[in-house]
Amino acid sequence: MDALVYGALDIGGTKIAGGLVSSDGRLVARSQWATPAHGTAEEMMAAVTSVLDDLALHPEWKSLSCLGIGSAGPVDTAAGTVSPVNIPAWRAFPLVDRIRAHPRVPRGVEPVVVGDAVAMAAGEHWTGAAQGVDNALGIVVSTGIGGGLILNGTLHAGPSGNAGHIGHLTVDHARGPECPCGARGCVERFASGTAIATHAVQSGWVPPAGVEPTAAAVADAARAGDPRAAAAYDRAGRALAAAIAATAALVELDLVVVGGGVAQAGETLFTPLRRHLADYAVLDFTRDLPIVPAKLASDAGLIGAAALAGLSHSDRGTHRLSPANQ
Repeated sequence: MDALVYGALDIGGTKIAGGLVSSDGRLVARSQWATPAHGTAEEMMAAVTSVLDDLALHPEWKSLSCLGIGSAGPVDTAAGTVSPVNIPAWRAFPLVDRIRAHPRVPRGVEPVVVGDAVAMAAGEHWTGAAQGVDNALGIVVSTGIGGGLILNGTLHAGPSGNAGHIGHLTVDHARGPECPCGARGCVERFASGTAIATHAVQSGWVPPAGVEPTAAAVADAARAGDPRAAAAYDRAGRALAAAIAATAALVELDLVVVGGGVAQAGETLFTPLRRHLADYAVLDFTRDLPIVPAKLASDAGLIGAAALAGLSHSDRGTHRLSPANQ
């Protein structure tokens, strides 16, 4: 192992995380701030800057060789801009330029941005649950829903860095709720943490006194036997299953890895997801597709962003994983 350190940012609708990752995939430093998702563009950038400032205090920062960014999307890798659906103030926001100009980012370190779930897929393929798998779909289920694809052992990020964005596949065009992206019936409007909590409340579920109506609280209620809470997770599992089955039919998959905050509900989510997938994935080459939780949990996006930064820095010309083994 060399002494290079890969920097990483993971920007989502709930949190902004940053990390320093060794060239063999170990997280050696971490910082996290809450996302001011409904703040101004500059308030959002200030949170990113705070994470970078925290990381810059770590002794390993002096060995920083590259910096990867996984951001809620859509993103534009070529332009270095981000337009997260759930962060209204950022539309074509020049994130790469702003980070490059940060006074503590060493000269010559060129940030690279991809979708956050693309980064998650890269991380799980590098050192996580999809290690050694040729064809995999990684899904982040959180404030929003994103996805990333590994095809033929290679990360398929697409020209803009958004390939695999499963959260905006339409699963119910006729009756589905309108999505902030402008379409109707997107997976995200059924299965994100916000959608799960909203549906449970609309169905009559009431959180305990002093508890916020979050997807985690709904999961607790479902485990305790509340049928309305369980129905919200069943609805989420059905939408995810429909999108996964469609993706498997299109590209053929060996494995699906599900991460993000909502995936921490465990079998409350995975049991209905697997049950509904059996109904949707009926073709021979899609049947019995394994669905597993992310091994790297909340750090998958950071480790994946670091992997992509390392690959970009090495100038190998492809997104072939893993950098630690090349």
